[in-house]
Amino acid sequence: MKIYQVEELVGITKKNIRFYEDEGLLNPDRNPENGYREYSLKDVQKLQKIKLLRKLDVSLENIRLMMNGKMSFEEAMNHQISELEKKQKDGELMIQFCHKLKTEISDLTKLNAENYLFEMQKMETEGTKFVDIEKQDISRKKKSGAVIAAVVISITVLASLLPAVIVLLKNPTTRIPGIIMMILMIVLVAGIAVVLQQRIKEINGGEEYDARKY
Repeated sequence: MKIYQVEELVGITKKNIRFYEDEGLLNPDRNPENGYREYSLKDVQKLQKIKLLRKLDVSLENIRLMMNGKMSFEEAMNHQISELEKKQKDGELMIQFCHKLKTEISDLTKLNAENYLFEMQKMETEGTKFVDIEKQDISRKKKSGAVIAAVVISITVLASLLPAVIVLLKNPTTRIPGIIMMILMIVLVAGIAVVLQQRIKEINGGEEYDARKY
């Protein structure tokens, strides 16, 4: 089957499927006639396993070790349970920190962030993990960039074609070409919207950024 079929079956973007291939987690066969990838039911099942494990935040490295027979499934689950328990503890500590701030600070203007950041840094050296602001900010920046690019391109398309469409529609002898051009303009803008939606979906998936952790 083709990659778009796999994308629909598993619910993983084509970009992430390629990403897993680059990571060596998936190796589909190639069509000897054209060199295109031919995905099998086994590949789909493997991607479903990867999707499940990644949703549980199992690292790519541990997935790779399991697939290569260097780590048992039980070992991987025990490791992940330990990691999730650690994150749960971190979450509880963050809640406690928020209560502390609420109790000690009455207004944002009175917040001495430097002192609390120093306290956070000390907690981090002891193993506590706070939110990865780099990941949050990078995702937000990517989304903003994608939206701005889509808007700019759409405006450019409209500014370039709309005057010509209006002129053609006003003249009875060129009305049909005008309608065709107008339809083309609508299709182009709709295509830009679809690409934007797909890009935001990929950014929300986060797998590109997650690769940096392993």
